[in-house]
Amino acid sequence: MAMTDWRACEQRLAEGIDALGVDVTAAAQAQLIAYLRELSTWNATYNLTAVRDPLSMVTRHLLDSLSVLDFVTGASVADIGTGPGLPGLVIAIARPRMALTLIESNRKKAAFLRHVRRRLELENVTVIQERVEAVESTDKFDTVICRAFAAAGDCARLAGHLVAPGGRFLLMKGRDPAEELADLPLDFRAVDTVALRVPGLEADRHLAILEPGLI
Repeated sequence: MAMTDWRACEQRLAEGIDALGVDVTAAAQAQLIAYLRELSTWNATYNLTAVRDPLSMVTRHLLDSLSVLDFVTGASVADIGTGPGLPGLVIAIARPRMALTLIESNRKKAAFLRHVRRRLELENVTVIQERVEAVESTDKFDTVICRAFAAAGDCARLAGHLVAPGGRFLLMKGRDPAEELADLPLDFRAVDTVALRVPGLEADRHLAILEPGLI
């Protein structure tokens, strides 16, 4: 088994952050690499992600998650179907003043999230092991986000109850989700779709921005 060149991972992350133009401190970058080390270790046993190479994980997971950073607003954020913490843990590390709630029904992935929370001392992170439609929260979230979770209409129907009035629902997608957005429930409307560029990734990336409220 080849040894991971963590210095190369650090360099790719730093260069990617610079290309994205987002504000991520040196301390946060070090924590992102620490998170990546944990993900790589656990992935060997628990198959948390199909991406096996840590250098590829920098591009396909860390930079992909950071590409939406400037669209995540408010004090409280929920990431539904977060898997191994994408993009939620990445956002929590980059924005320590935001309160992140990570919702994941898979037991092994939720265990990994709790492990990283303890290991990196992420006091701004809460992990909920539950199907998103079953989550009952009296406190709504300023931003709800998901990455490759479900079709746009299904996302809104399953998790729309978590979005605060005046909040937003961010859907991370590959190709342009225009067809999906035609199937939104009446209590949500699409306000914008932004084409994203992830440094080093030759693939389509889009962010659909939804808001609650009748059309």
